[in-house]
Amino acid sequence: MMDSPSPAGPPKAPAMIPSAQPRPDGSYLIDGGDLGCARLLILLRDEAARLPDGAVVHLQTTDPVAPIDLPAWCRMTGHTYLGPMPDEGVPRYGVRISAAAAPTRPDAPWHRA
Repeated sequence: MMDSPSPAGPPKAPAMIPSAQPRPDGSYLIDGGDLGCARLLILLRDEAARLPDGAVVHLQTTDPVAPIDLPAWCRMTGHTYLGPMPDEGVPRYGVRISAAAAPTRPDAPWHRA
């Protein structure tokens, strides 16, 4: 007897992590969704490396620890934490990118390289 195809179909590819999207006001939006601390910081670090010096990022996330982790990460790396952004339905936090930011370990963005 032949196996019939799975009703669910082929396995799905992992969802892509969104990149920074330009906003009309000149800032960038990164939708971190419900990513936890480590993955959220990796996403922010990787996007910050692609953005120009002085760019403002609005990081959208439902991670309840973000208001604690983001200011600490910014102090450690040299980016500027701008605090909570105006509420647009999902919490957003502002970060000003610094080209002179200290690099972090590839696997551990909360540790300097």
